Amino acid sequence: MQKSLNFSGQNLKKLVKKSVPAYQLVASVLLVAFFIALLKPAPLETKTIEKPGLAKVLKAGKINVITRNTFNTFYNGANGPAGFEYELVKGFADSLGVKLNILIADDFVRIIPDLADHKADMVAANLTVTDERKKIIAFSEPYMQITQQLLYRSGTRKPRQFRELAGKNIVVVANSSHAERLRKLQEAHPDVSWSETGDDIETLIELVDKGEIDFTIADSIDAATNKRFFPELRVGFDLTTEEPLAWAFALDGDGTLLAAANEYIKQAKQSGFLEKLKQKYYEHIDQLDYVSTRTFMRDVKNRLPKLQELFYTAAARYETDWQILAAISYQESHWRLNAVSPTGVRGVMMLTRQTAKDLDVKNREDPEQSIMGGTRYFLEMKKRLPESITEPDRTWMALAAYNIGLGHLQDARKLTAARDGNPDSWSDVRETLPLLSKRKWYSKTKHGYARGREPVQYVRNIRNYYEMLIWLSNHKSPDTMEAENQDIRIEFAPVKKEL
Repeated sequence: MQKSLNFSGQNLKKLVKKSVPAYQLVASVLLVAFFIALLKPAPLETKTIEKPGLAKVLKAGKINVITRNTFNTFYNGANGPAGFEYELVKGFADSLGVKLNILIADDFVRIIPDLADHKADMVAANLTVTDERKKIIAFSEPYMQITQQLLYRSGTRKPRQFRELAGKNIVVVANSSHAERLRKLQEAHPDVSWSETGDDIETLIELVDKGEIDFTIADSIDAATNKRFFPELRVGFDLTTEEPLAWAFALDGDGTLLAAANEYIKQAKQSGFLEKLKQKYYEHIDQLDYVSTRTFMRDVKNRLPKLQELFYTAAARYETDWQILAAISYQESHWRLNAVSPTGVRGVMMLTRQTAKDLDVKNREDPEQSIMGGTRYFLEMKKRLPESITEPDRTWMALAAYNIGLGHLQDARKLTAARDGNPDSWSDVRETLPLLSKRKWYSKTKHGYARGREPVQYVRNIRNYYEMLIWLSNHKSPDTMEAENQDIRIEFAPVKKEL
């Protein structure tokens, strides 16, 4: 039977007195104290977490921006990164003096949660401002107004009221403002149902165009720009009045980056930069009718392959992009190899006899000679324009000169200046060109009368063909790709956590 050990204070004194020398007791106490110190947890270090804001962006020297890979937000154009949102946010980055780091979200559903988790500094992705979203993210001042539209396929019955959608196959982008709107409308029409997907809006529009789903909902700018690519697409009715689009920021930021964005958007409106961007991307999008779009898509499939290598070769030789050359050729001849006009111009680039002679083109009906000659002529028009005209206005004016002649274009530019317009701005010159057919105005010019409306329509058509060719070239972008230069880094990948 074991005895219990009773270490009372009195017994302990006796034990120490009898058994342990004083110096050993001190050593033991120190040793125990040492081990207790080792076992005691170290005090927690206090670390200041920097709130998301302007200072953090300036310190990093870059701004991380989530966007989508669509025509209206960001895409790789013939001359590099393009898209309304891209150009607007690139201007913001430039105003801050930092590099732009574009993050392409592979799933719309993750955009807002990733922003809230600070995986980026902001979102520039045509986001609609809604009451639900304002609970979890902060919005900038709006830069555009849109409406939500129900889209259907030509040849099917046009829906006119929401209750007609009961029993139909409706698919919308998950976590979108469209799904939010449907939930509100469903309160009065519980028999209307729909499904949500992580696919982008262009994919859903294509499914409607092919007749694989009955309806989808899109913002009005997406509907308008995609009608050129999907000729069967139709608008049923609007589901909302005008709603604002804005940039998004984390709700728990310090507010400084949001304030800087608001100031930038305000200045972009006052300076006219925002309006110019809208004109650049949207003013010409409704000009092609249903027949023209269908014909173009058919000719892309059947005629373009016979000429595409020649456009590639010309573009490489003369350092331009093949899509603009192909677009000019389509406007001129619809890619008909032996095209002849009533006025005697010939070939896929429709060169006059004199122009062909000046360009040393021996046979205008030879596709290679015609394309090489037409390319040189177009680039010569660009070269002869004043250096004060910058891109993209320089390209549009060169196209107008290709159509009407450089002399008449210069007349229009002088008239533009006389009317207090900007002679280096295509949007201003475009308004003046039709005056060349009116005696009051052409009598004041060096080269006299011209059918000034023709180059306006000519440039508008080519811009449409050009953008459709770019869209077709980039329609299926890779899952993972990077492109870099001094100003921008682009990642086609899921938003990465290390940001």
